[in-house]
Amino acid sequence: MIPPIVTSYATREKIQDRVESLFPTADKIPDAFRIQTPVNQRQYLIDGELRYWDGDVEEVISPIHIQTDEGLVPATVGYFPMLSEQESLEALNAAVAAYRRGRGLWPTMSVGQRIDRVQEFSCRMKEKRDEVVKLLMWEIGKSYKDSQKEFDRTVGYIEDTIAALKDLDRVSSRFEISEGVIGQIRRAPLGVVLCMGPSNYPLNETFTLLIPALIMGNTVVMKLPRPGVLPCAPLLEAFQQAFPPGVVNTVYGSGRVVTPPLMASGEVSAFAFIGSSRAANSLEKQHPKLNRLRTVYGLEAKNPAIILFDADLDLAVKECILGTLSYNGQRCTALKILFVHSQIVDAFLEKLSKEISNLVIGMPWDDGVTITPLPEAGKTEYFTDLVDDAIREGAYVVNSGGGTVNATFFYPAVVYPVTPAMRIYSEEQFGPVIPVVPYDDIETPINYIVNSNYGQQVSIFGQDTDTIAALIDPLVNQVCRVNINSQCQRGPDTFPFTGRKDSAEGTLSVSDALRSFSIRTLVAAKENHLNKSLITQIVKERKSNFLSTDFIL
Repeated sequence: MIPPIVTSYATREKIQDRVESLFPTADKIPDAFRIQTPVNQRQYLIDGELRYWDGDVEEVISPIHIQTDEGLVPATVGYFPMLSEQESLEALNAAVAAYRRGRGLWPTMSVGQRIDRVQEFSCRMKEKRDEVVKLLMWEIGKSYKDSQKEFDRTVGYIEDTIAALKDLDRVSSRFEISEGVIGQIRRAPLGVVLCMGPSNYPLNETFTLLIPALIMGNTVVMKLPRPGVLPCAPLLEAFQQAFPPGVVNTVYGSGRVVTPPLMASGEVSAFAFIGSSRAANSLEKQHPKLNRLRTVYGLEAKNPAIILFDADLDLAVKECILGTLSYNGQRCTALKILFVHSQIVDAFLEKLSKEISNLVIGMPWDDGVTITPLPEAGKTEYFTDLVDDAIREGAYVVNSGGGTVNATFFYPAVVYPVTPAMRIYSEEQFGPVIPVVPYDDIETPINYIVNSNYGQQVSIFGQDTDTIAALIDPLVNQVCRVNINSQCQRGPDTFPFTGRKDSAEGTLSVSDALRSFSIRTLVAAKENHLNKSLITQIVKERKSNFLSTDFIL
């Protein structure tokens, strides 16, 4: 099969020129987005104290490079503490003491009191919006618009979590009588939660673990991701001021140094992690009491799109562009392989390549920018290796300029025709390489999904109701979300977010997360005069936060 010629040589040259002139000189950076002085973060939060670190720090290098007379120079965003095992265990001990085996101030507070504290944190957090957004742009290369969206979505998630907990508590604010037994059923915290978010959404996805864990009465040790560590620095004081001592504790440094001791202690009751299954499995195995450990994981995915022969090509291309290249394709929910019916694959590739050539590439502050520099070291080399491997096995880069590299920038590459012999067929690339597989038999993409190690989502593009219905029924048994004529995505946050196989463990969403970080428990008594009188008095005089009929408005 011969790849279509989608653009002219002149267009290829133009794209290469755009990539080569991508990075700015210092004077071209808009004043509103400059970091005047690198963030020298020396503080970390343990037991309600903002402690000062005078030991080793790690330099945070931005994916944004500056054009100088000596060539490209990476910008320094700031520094963060390289804590040791000692500080890590001090953070854990503070969380353990604050939980106090369920007797601490935080886990015994009423739901309403915990909601008040989380609302206070949210208010303080909003005051730091500009600082956090700017740090997201510089440390992980996220566009200004997407950085704003990440911050605002996180605040919205907090508000939605509060509303969901109020709904949950209202249902629990009554007694049940069954078979002569009076009972009140509520949800109680688990204990100490180790919370580790990902580098691609260091604020939002970290907080989708942190906030439900906190609001349900758990105490937390939070290990910040690298890259993505500095955007939480402006929020340390908000954590300190909003929550009792020891409820939130932060750990910085090498994950290999500071996280294994936490798990090995056996004091962690829940491990909330978004990242690789390899890292999750390694840490989980170090816990000495696995039957006491609850795990909530968001892991890898290789979400496919199936473009049927009758698909609306304009719609399919638009959604596939969003699905493959939003934030450079650095999302677990990204579309990472496209199965396109052979009858329409040439037309699809032509439209896809044309739309990619129209995307704005540049710096995070550029208007309308889609493709920006990549934050992780070695990523451009990795993507180049994937493309070279595919070419050796018979594929082509069909879009003009695809795979062009400039320092930390990689121009999106559409690779076709992809076969099982190529690494890109099975590896989760997590970036702007788009593998396209032609097919004639629908069993080709179905077998791919069935045999895949991952089972998060799939997107189906087509117009025939019988065909789509026939795909939905088997695919919902392979993945946890089937998207029709739309990209794979996490939102809205009220929908369940999880995966099968190696893609996830546990379910996250606004309401599901509250259940993930708590357990149902109840108070029960036989229905007799003594117990009725006792329970009535406890409730009437508000002697218990658990045994209560208070209704939160």
